[in-house]
Amino acid sequence: QVQLVESGGGLVQPGGSLRLSCAASGLRVTDYDMKWYRQTPGKQRELIAVIAAIGNYTDYIGPVKGRFTISRDNAENTVYLQMNSLKPEDTAVYYCNAKTLFREVWGKGTLVTVSS
Repeated sequence: QVQLVESGGGLVQPGGSLRLSCAASGLRVTDYDMKWYRQTPGKQRELIAVIAAIGNYTDYIGPVKGRFTISRDNAENTVYLQMNSLKPEDTAVYYCNAKTLFREVWGKGTLVTVSS
């Protein structure tokens, strides 16, 4: 069974850190462009970070650049999102995505709440 399972979300104070995990089964994270998206109520899901299958190229959207880091552990078949200096506007459900030209897989998401 092909699936992505996110974990690591929770409640954190502004300025704090969290590390999200995306554990893959039924696929190898090295074969896919792996991405993190987030979504807040009433808004479209937005892409925030990507790590390419080839060359470990990474990219981020503006609001998270310099604060978030995407990485991949090939042995664990897991992708991570390290989130530092969190802000209330980072509050969202975070989703993991695996994509090739022929297949796209989504996780069910993990909720991150940044609040004092």
